[in-house]
Amino acid sequence: MKRILVLGCTGSIGTSTLEIVRNMGDDFQICGLTAHSNKERLSALTTEFNCKSVLTSENNPDAIKKLLEETKPDIVVNGIAGAAGLLPSKTVLDAGINLALANKETVVMAWPLIKQLAEKNNAAVIPVDSEHSAIFNLVHQVNPKNVDKIIITASGGPFRTFTRDQLENVTVEQALNHPTWKMGKKITIDSASLANKGLEVIEAVRLFDISADNIQVVVHPQSLIHSLVRTKDGMLYAQISDPDMKHPIFSALTWPENKETYLSPFDLFDSTMTFFRPRINDFPMLGYAFEAAKKSKSYTIAYNAANEEAVAAFLDKKTGFTAIPRIVRSVLDKDWTYEPRSFDDVFEQDKKARKLAQEMI
Repeated sequence: MKRILVLGCTGSIGTSTLEIVRNMGDDFQICGLTAHSNKERLSALTTEFNCKSVLTSENNPDAIKKLLEETKPDIVVNGIAGAAGLLPSKTVLDAGINLALANKETVVMAWPLIKQLAEKNNAAVIPVDSEHSAIFNLVHQVNPKNVDKIIITASGGPFRTFTRDQLENVTVEQALNHPTWKMGKKITIDSASLANKGLEVIEAVRLFDISADNIQVVVHPQSLIHSLVRTKDGMLYAQISDPDMKHPIFSALTWPENKETYLSPFDLFDSTMTFFRPRINDFPMLGYAFEAAKKSKSYTIAYNAANEEAVAAFLDKKTGFTAIPRIVRSVLDKDWTYEPRSFDDVFEQDKKARKLAQEMI
């Protein structure tokens, strides 16, 4: 039985993880939980799973370290949203524990440091994003040395067919109405602007040690194919399932095994799948991400930080939807050639980018 600690247990990733454990009590046990601020919900879940817990907004960073020492998990699911998830990832890997990672910022902001830490402490980083989970499994199945290209699928979000003029006038409510996925607010806005796909491009470059030139993005509105790899012989291999985050979470929890699941298998009958090129001119956040991925250094940190600030301003109705890429562009146009050598360096660059974005807002 695997012992699981869930960071961010009241968010969408945490909630799905707990649902898996409820259905597979013979395989998994929740040994610890954290939540950012939802004390009531955390208390109820702590009672339900009879485990230790901490409220991270009221504790210093050492609280997670202490929780790891007390609970001794086999694997930690990091479902914390935003830059706040980076230090918890570091803490888990410092302890030499396998990390099921749903926090994009860990990879986008600090992958060279995170990778070094994981290797030093013999801990695995298993991606939980549906796209990277698919790529992770496909790459292992076809053998990494046979991979020629990675193709990341994108739903296209709620504005896939909107004209440029229509995009100027979209509301927060429209942007939060995603056609296929149920997610948190920030990631839903990122999906609408294609920034989410941009972050996934940066992640794929780093997680799978592949050039950005060997990554393609295809818009696939049905969200049934979660990503593909093309091998050197030209063949395409895809991972297909219903759009439910429990599939990639289950895959990470059971890795390296391929266990039988209680989740319903995908039914091919009566399914339609369509594919389109992304409209990079109308959704420039995707193009900016490719640029940041190629330049690396602190450019990926700046991309992420500026986008977080711009999205927060949009959600607060302080700025429009199309202002998001304009703010990010203005920040990326600064000099980000500094290579962070420590986590403090990473946060210093992050802070600098946020300040510039806030000035623009």
